[in-house]
Amino acid sequence: MTGLAQATGAREFVMPKSRPALIGTVVSRAARVLLMFAVTAARFDSHDPLAALELGERPEPVPPDGWTTITVRAASLNHHDVWTLRGVGISADRLPMILGCDAAGVDADGNEVVVHAVVGDPAAAGVADETLDPGRSLLSERHQGTFARRLAVPRRNLVRKPAALSFEQAACLPTAYLTAYRMLFGRAALEPGSTILVQGAGGGVATALVLLGRAAGHRIWVTSRDEAKRERARELGADQAFPAGARLPERVDAVMETVGEATWSHSLRALRPGGKIVISGATSGSMPPADLSRVFFLQLSVIGSTMGSRDQLGRLLRFCEQTGVRPLIDRTLPIEQARDGFAAMIAGELFGKVVFTL
Repeated sequence: MTGLAQATGAREFVMPKSRPALIGTVVSRAARVLLMFAVTAARFDSHDPLAALELGERPEPVPPDGWTTITVRAASLNHHDVWTLRGVGISADRLPMILGCDAAGVDADGNEVVVHAVVGDPAAAGVADETLDPGRSLLSERHQGTFARRLAVPRRNLVRKPAALSFEQAACLPTAYLTAYRMLFGRAALEPGSTILVQGAGGGVATALVLLGRAAGHRIWVTSRDEAKRERARELGADQAFPAGARLPERVDAVMETVGEATWSHSLRALRPGGKIVISGATSGSMPPADLSRVFFLQLSVIGSTMGSRDQLGRLLRFCEQTGVRPLIDRTLPIEQARDGFAAMIAGELFGKVVFTL
């Protein structure tokens, strides 16, 4: 076994020498391929995504120019990973694809780092924000993801991990919490003390919105069809929790939307004149009645938001370090038990993040 294999815990597979052809081709030297345990989308199954999930050995990544590799210590699960198993947002020619967008680990120089999941070129957008690059993608869409011992990423996608955050905590931040951070502080740009309605308590982004918004001095209201989730949201710091679609005591300054069609009309009715809806998802459907008369008459703003930039991830890490906010983790599992984490997410049994350790 080579020194690299010993250092990373990978297993070596020695490719056999090629046989010489009858007319004098050169015999190739034996090639060594390092293997690692990984969680992979091997196929698509829209009805039973777990049937498309495969756990086993995959080749370690070989980084191209401008990229580097890290040793992953923790990675967290997102609904994006389940959608990938269903065949959404990825083409079949990309398979097999190692899943996972979020990770924290150690770089080649021994630095503790967090991985920014958006692979894009800020220059293509004309501003220092790779989320505005039309050609951007997330890890596990075009490039292999984070659910493996080793990960290849562009060097600029690495952000220093504060010592105050564990690898497990840091691995929760790059997707759900970064999305919430951008919605609150980037797109909505609300002053402390504002009243904000968060639709769909219990989801990853919704939970992050409660924790980050409360720490920033906002009054956070939430909705959910589930009384247990409403109670958990109150325990996390939500000021009030209401059944989905309920009449509110007063109109709010902004609504944070990730649900879409099922809550859209309620979101519009909940806003004060001049209020804002910031939307980063549409899990219940993306074609609700627009109610344009209400939008223009009350001068409402509808604002789209997607993920966040590398710079915003750095500020989110600092925000957590300074305020003491820590992501809510539902369960931590060794990567070998990843199937159990996927099953819990698909069944809707979670309140907080699922983290895989390596």
